[in-house]
Amino acid sequence: LEVVALQGLDIEIARGEMLALVGPSGSGKSTFLSALGGLDRPSAGKLEVDGQNLLKLNQAELTTYRREQVGFVWQQTTRNLLPYLTARENVELLMTLAGRGLRERRAWAAELLDAVGMHEYANQKPTQLSGGQQQRVAIACSLANKPKILLADEPTGEVDWPTAQMILKLLHDLRDRYNLTIVLVTHDPRVAEQADRVVAIRDGRTSSETIRAEERLSSNGTEAPTLGAPRLAIEELV
Repeated sequence: LEVVALQGLDIEIARGEMLALVGPSGSGKSTFLSALGGLDRPSAGKLEVDGQNLLKLNQAELTTYRREQVGFVWQQTTRNLLPYLTARENVELLMTLAGRGLRERRAWAAELLDAVGMHEYANQKPTQLSGGQQQRVAIACSLANKPKILLADEPTGEVDWPTAQMILKLLHDLRDRYNLTIVLVTHDPRVAEQADRVVAIRDGRTSSETIRAEERLSSNGTEAPTLGAPRLAIEELV
């Protein structure tokens, strides 16, 4: 059985941009996010990040790409947080696995928890936190590896709108603070409106595009460099 998830999709993402992907369930949004994150391998097409075509990387190289360049935030915080670890320990976990020293881990975890407004909850476990607090810690965890790209799949899907607004403001602040490129998937038009650009996907293709903010410029006033021009035609055999 051949399944074509994306075809004819052509998107160029600028460094430092916040891009929202919208579309009905099954349209290919999450598939694109997984491909950009190196979790799924397209069988055809082109997917470039900083001039590097992900389709030409072997599995070990994709693992390195994910570990060094990409952070993930999921709708379900259980995918980011381990329930038996404190907030600080959850943020430190990826650094521990990467062989970072204790002093470096503690310093970076403290900075990230402070950046997301959760420093005073560093010793609390996820079950002791509200949904919004859990998502903020999850965002801190996603930045533990100092990624260039943050991929967020329905990051506000489990919280109410006031909390969602707080999370979106936090993402904007972190984007500016750490020079992140953020790609988020959402079903909520209110969330999409907070992005610099909104791209609608239908049946694996780009169906419309809306620019919500002025084109971002680099520090010297020139056009910001792009992550590349992903051209995907994914054919998965199942």
